[in-house]
Amino acid sequence: MSTQKSFSERVFQAIGFELLAVLLCTPLLAWLMDKPVVDMGVATIAIGLIALAWNVVFNGLFDRLLKRLALAPSAWTRVLHALLFEGGLVAVSVPLIAWWLNVGLMQALILDIGVLLFFLPYTYIYHWAYDVLRARMLERRMA
Repeated sequence: MSTQKSFSERVFQAIGFELLAVLLCTPLLAWLMDKPVVDMGVATIAIGLIALAWNVVFNGLFDRLLKRLALAPSAWTRVLHALLFEGGLVAVSVPLIAWWLNVGLMQALILDIGVLLFFLPYTYIYHWAYDVLRARMLERRMA
């Protein structure tokens, strides 16, 4: 969660996050919902595109907040980051899921909660791993 990331790097980080998520979620959700992979793939990609835009904007705002409050990235700030990111996404994704899969809002919410339970640790681990790998690459460039 370094504040020194360029806009293009933020986009790269967000695209990687979403691509890996689509590859992991689509077949699993199709199986769980007993829906065609194509239907789940479209829903997953649509939510992923919304999440991609949210990811870039949210991470920029979150980094500014950390800087303004003089907080260093830590386990607690990463937990807060994951919770706020996913909470914002729920507000948009539940109606979209209900509409696309032709299910009720309650079923869409239950599905979204299941997805959220996957994405909370996924978000934490992905961004932590990205930051660790980024730091190593920057250290190699400096050497």
